[in-house]
Amino acid sequence: MRRIKWKILSVQLLLLVLFIGLWETAGRRDWIDVLLFSYPSKLFNQLWTTILDGSLIPHIGITSAETIVGFVLGTILGTALAAMLWWFPFVSRVLDPYLVVLNSMPKVALGPLFIIAFGAGFTAIVATTLSVTVIITTLSIYSRFCEVDAGLIKVVRLFGGTRRQIFTQIIMPDSFATIISTLKVNVGLAWVGVIVGEFLTSRSGLGYLIVYGFQVFNFTLVLSSLVVIAIVATVMYRLVVALEQWLTRGRTGR
Repeated sequence: MRRIKWKILSVQLLLLVLFIGLWETAGRRDWIDVLLFSYPSKLFNQLWTTILDGSLIPHIGITSAETIVGFVLGTILGTALAAMLWWFPFVSRVLDPYLVVLNSMPKVALGPLFIIAFGAGFTAIVATTLSVTVIITTLSIYSRFCEVDAGLIKVVRLFGGTRRQIFTQIIMPDSFATIISTLKVNVGLAWVGVIVGEFLTSRSGLGYLIVYGFQVFNFTLVLSSLVVIAIVATVMYRLVVALEQWLTRGRTGR
């Protein structure tokens, strides 16, 4: 298994190096429009300049804080709402069409409403992020709750188990893998929500840098900001994977 992991990692790194090398060559030989697509060495110089003048780190910190808050709140609220829908089947049937409609609505269209309601700033961006993460989390986890083996539930009921015991001892443990998978999905969704929110209202953050780069036709700044987003999002995803491994070891007693 270790050899397989090393092989996978090696191929991943090789593909990344080949992509960067091809991109750099295409830019220097004018195979692509450098104004639009830039190339890696120019991106590195742009990032290094913004790091030295101290303007990049605050933007990363602001966007990361917004993403973490939206990610955590979205997961907690979505899981709690899924639990409520399972606990009250009548409420679930009533809310089902509304959840589907809310999930299908374009979140960019909701952004201006959040700005008016909460003001331009951190709260409006987090609200935009929650509009992306909460409904998906609710639908995914609630669907898993409903798919738990009905035979197990009947056995607990035959032995006098309460609805609370069914939920805590059957439903939640059996849905553990789905909840963890939802955490991974929410990493990407939280970043989408935050960047959309920053596009609409922010005067700081990585989303703001992208918008500013487009306004001044500095596409190297735009692409370098996207690279930073990819790096920070990857770090956040790896932290969620580490949490999954730790929780899995805890459940298996290893």
